[in-house]
Amino acid sequence: MNIKKKLTFLAVFSASVIGTMHVINRIFSHIASANNFLDEDSFDYYEWRFGKIAYRKKGNGTPILLIHNLNVCSSSYEWNKIIDRISKTNTVYAIDLLGCGLSDRPLLTYTNYLYVQLLTDFIKYVIGEKTDVIVSGHSASFTLMACANDESIINRVIMVNPDDIIKLSKNPTKKSNIIKNLILSPILGTFIYNMKVNKRTIREQLTRFCCSHDSVREKDIIICFESSQRDKTHSKYLYACQSSGYTNVNILHCLKKLNNSIFIITGNKNPESALIAAQYQNHLPSIEITGIDQTKQIPHIEKPDEFISQISIFLSEEE
Repeated sequence: MNIKKKLTFLAVFSASVIGTMHVINRIFSHIASANNFLDEDSFDYYEWRFGKIAYRKKGNGTPILLIHNLNVCSSSYEWNKIIDRISKTNTVYAIDLLGCGLSDRPLLTYTNYLYVQLLTDFIKYVIGEKTDVIVSGHSASFTLMACANDESIINRVIMVNPDDIIKLSKNPTKKSNIIKNLILSPILGTFIYNMKVNKRTIREQLTRFCCSHDSVREKDIIICFESSQRDKTHSKYLYACQSSGYTNVNILHCLKKLNNSIFIITGNKNPESALIAAQYQNHLPSIEITGIDQTKQIPHIEKPDEFISQISIFLSEEE
């Protein structure tokens, strides 16, 4: 085979591969949006400077803001099993973070400080008064940073299985920047994203997060998948930044500045959770920790009754 034929074969082969990837990407997007479980009409919208932010508001009373885990599959739906119960005694705001759920997914670099700005502005201009916060997973880091940045916006904080402090302090590297740029590429990057984030991988992750497989319903998986694929798979922008460490932050300096009442709820079936919670308490001894039996990463989904009981105790305590 001469050079001309080799080049022709290579061009045809490359075009076929790219075309196949493109078709697969379109199929993923179509399947994810087919059910349309994320009900846009049940949300209000805050026109933030970096994009439209979806949120739900329910109930009356002292405000509580629910912040889901920062993950492309997550949304305010994470609080589906407890939001109605809390709204009986409080005004509850459940937000879809930028890049997630029904909120916009702009092409920008997603950082911890971006979410600090979002949280600060949302509380000031939507809630309009100091609020208690219940926050899950990775989102706890920017919530604590927001507390340290502006003492006037957040009252008490309940963190559900926050991230490891040591892992949070890791900065982006040259290698991670290459990964970020690769994922952000139009067709190949979207294909990589779809191989990493799909119904199978979502099911596996949710199963790892729970003690009982019965806690994970097929509808939960479909909603997570739909969230990850909205707006032509533009959630990959957040995914690329998070995979590259851009949403990480060293929170040690801010912990020392905090005067907020802070509580941590862990899942007792996840040994790492207790160790991670102890990290926070070592740096801020006033933090209170409790565990919920027979739960792992998402106790508010696995054991909503016990979770509600525990936050009621925390929020009834004198400040």
